[in-house]
Amino acid sequence: MADENDKSTRQARGARDDRLKSALRENLKRRKMQARERAAITDPSQNDDASLDEGTAGKTGD
Repeated sequence: MADENDKSTRQARGARDDRLKSALRENLKRRKMQARERAAITDPSQNDDASLDEGTAGKTGD
């Protein structure tokens, strides 16, 4: 009887561990996607600022 309880406890714990691993993996994927989207949004604005400075970079105050 005790062996059956141990077996069912281990199976339940294994199933729980599998669910947690899956949930963590999905969470990590979602967070990476969000980080990529944020980086894609902020990068073009930085490039736009740099392009404005290019016209005045070569001038030294005539």
